[in-house]
Amino acid sequence: MFQLQAGDAFVVLAILIYFVVVLTIGFIYAKRSNSSASEYFLGGRKVGPWFTALSAEASDMSGYLLMGMPGLAYFCGASDVGWTAIGLAIGTYLNWLLVAKRLRKYSVVANDSITLPGFYSNRFHDNKNIIATVAAVIILIFFCVYCGSCFVTCGKLFNSLFGWDYSVMMVFGALIVFLYTMVGGYLSVVATDFVQGCLMFFALAVVVIGSITMAGGVENTVAFLSDIPGYLSMTTMATPELGENGMQIVQNGQPLFGVPAEYGLLTIISTMSWGLGYFGMPQVLVRFLGIRSEEEVKTSRRIAIVWVVISMFCAVMIGMIGRAIIPAELLTQSAAESIFIVLSKMMLPAFFCGLVVSGILAASMSSASSYLLITGSSVAENIFRGVFKKNATDNQVLIVSRITLAAVLIFGCFIAWDENSVIFNVVSYAWAGLGASFGPLTLFSLYWRRTNKAGAIAGMVTGAAMVLIWHNLIKPIGGVFGIYELLPAFLCSCIAIVVVSLLTKEPEQAVLDEFDHYMDDTTPERSLDAVLEGEIPLQ
Repeated sequence: MFQLQAGDAFVVLAILIYFVVVLTIGFIYAKRSNSSASEYFLGGRKVGPWFTALSAEASDMSGYLLMGMPGLAYFCGASDVGWTAIGLAIGTYLNWLLVAKRLRKYSVVANDSITLPGFYSNRFHDNKNIIATVAAVIILIFFCVYCGSCFVTCGKLFNSLFGWDYSVMMVFGALIVFLYTMVGGYLSVVATDFVQGCLMFFALAVVVIGSITMAGGVENTVAFLSDIPGYLSMTTMATPELGENGMQIVQNGQPLFGVPAEYGLLTIISTMSWGLGYFGMPQVLVRFLGIRSEEEVKTSRRIAIVWVVISMFCAVMIGMIGRAIIPAELLTQSAAESIFIVLSKMMLPAFFCGLVVSGILAASMSSASSYLLITGSSVAENIFRGVFKKNATDNQVLIVSRITLAAVLIFGCFIAWDENSVIFNVVSYAWAGLGASFGPLTLFSLYWRRTNKAGAIAGMVTGAAMVLIWHNLIKPIGGVFGIYELLPAFLCSCIAIVVVSLLTKEPEQAVLDEFDHYMDDTTPERSLDAVLEGEIPLQ
């Protein structure tokens, strides 16, 4: 089961070096991280702009960056993955612009909140911790799914590289993530994310340049892909012809494609709505809480957007160029998600191939570690200490957090057990759930004074429920209802916050005073109305 072919030993050596590095970082930060709950969950708010930016984006860009996006591009062409990437790039920029600085500032004003559910609860002076509990439960549900997608990546990687058993290697990768997250806490996660972000960037650049050379240059690649109906278009989508076994049909060594599917304005808007998810992504928002100062947000924003745009462009190009190089080898979307690995093995010496494919581990492990840490902190800090044992010590909170990590690890492995899982689809479901539950609430909490506790709860519950309802009951109808569930769920959550807040009691005076204090201190951005009316420029 674990036999190696000639040359594979060097690939394994490179991957082992990567594992040693990330585990070493975890142990280096272990002593400091375990000194208090604030240090373990947020690094004491002492993280600089470079680490904050690359950590936020590396933890966000899970296995779908190096496997999901190239796989979708390989299988269906430019439109679906292209509009998704555009939406994500816009969402990244707006999230850093509209949320980062304000959330960092308000989280300190709101009783020095160290978790996202804790911020929501403190923002509305929810002494019964209802908001934090609802938020923690939503995080627990959807992050289990998210972790599963990361574990799928680990299993597929080793299975594609060496033919090793998918399930065994999926569990092995999950255990590595669990170990360094449990030991080192937030600082180890941020530090490893920085290393992993650099490695992911390097891996994408190397493979995209090498694949263009293998394909015979840009002109040859474009000429080949132009012959595939709808493949290069942004208004139609290529449709592989599938046989009864679900695999693309191949004739005379060439894959068959049917009539391209229309990709209309509604579909484009729906796909670009991926960007709305950023306003509610806990793994990104927690980086805003932990940055050293609000003044460093602008630097982080610039670093983050450059990293995201270049990385996603390379990921899409790898998938499309891969179709020109090996057009008839990866005949399902699940198999197509291995295109990055296949190209790496074809073009690089064994040791360098190992370093490059470690970028895939970097993508999945940086994300999974963030998901585990945020879930553990939400359950331990907001449910255990917030509801069941208000006088719990930091040590007790850390113990509960680690028990939660273990539970999420087990459930994530259960979700990832099917080796035919499509990473992109798994990620899109969890992304929609978190984005619709927390995105509207984050924006209204920071910008609308009248938002109250009832509105906050209604927004979270409505967003999460609409994702489940739309994905499972409405979306299968097709037609105009076949849009990505994040868009309708996000809009419904916004409506719920506004309607319920206006129909229920105005926030108590202490909440309003705290909001006014935060707004007075948020200069020159005094209010959303002033920004929209052009009185105050956004920086």
